[in-house]
Amino acid sequence: MTTNLFQTSQYRALMDDHITKTIIYLFEQNQEFAIACETKYITFDPELPTEIAESFNETVLFVLSGYTFESAKIDRGYFVFEAGFGSENFGATVSVPILAIKQLFVEDHPIVINLAEPAILQKKEDKVQSSMEALLNNPENKKLLKKKP
Repeated sequence: MTTNLFQTSQYRALMDDHITKTIIYLFEQNQEFAIACETKYITFDPELPTEIAESFNETVLFVLSGYTFESAKIDRGYFVFEAGFGSENFGATVSVPILAIKQLFVEDHPIVINLAEPAILQKKEDKVQSSMEALLNNPENKKLLKKKP
């Protein structure tokens, strides 16, 4: 089985760092930008009304300008900003895992393209490993496993 180079922990770390540093650079330059994100990983606080949430495709484009740009920040592995949605400008804080950002744009120019899966999937893999460790930490469970020669 061939390892997908774009889903390794090394590539994820590389892309996480690259996206984070690129966003910080854009902040420092006071440059507005847009991000294309995977909708399934985005959280809204408060939750968006159903009719607005259902209008999103699998990938959504957020244009960060004005107040939305001013409110944006990076916080513990998430890109967070405030935005208004729908005709009534329903306000919500948007939290996007860094690796759920698939593209970054300045004007019409894509400046970052990310092929890595969001870190949330990596955390699930870590939980599987932690479960195995927990299983092996119990001496009663160790006798259930065959010993290697």
